[in-house]
Amino acid sequence: MENIDAHIAKDKALLDDPLISAQSRRHTEEELEALEAYKMNHPEDSHDPTPLELFCDSNPNALECRIYDD
Repeated sequence: MENIDAHIAKDKALLDDPLISAQSRRHTEEELEALEAYKMNHPEDSHDPTPLELFCDSNPNALECRIYDD
């Protein structure tokens, strides 16, 4: 995606499709929730975050998200 707003719009359009499978709907709802939370937490940032960025935004103390200073 080109930016987070386009990604959010795409996910909302997917959820409007009545033929979407239950698994796809659940995944898209979870992704949309994470994207909206990321956007609220980072209003100045408009890039489309990676799945790792979304995960770390929700779980900053996870091992995968630790940043070490040398």
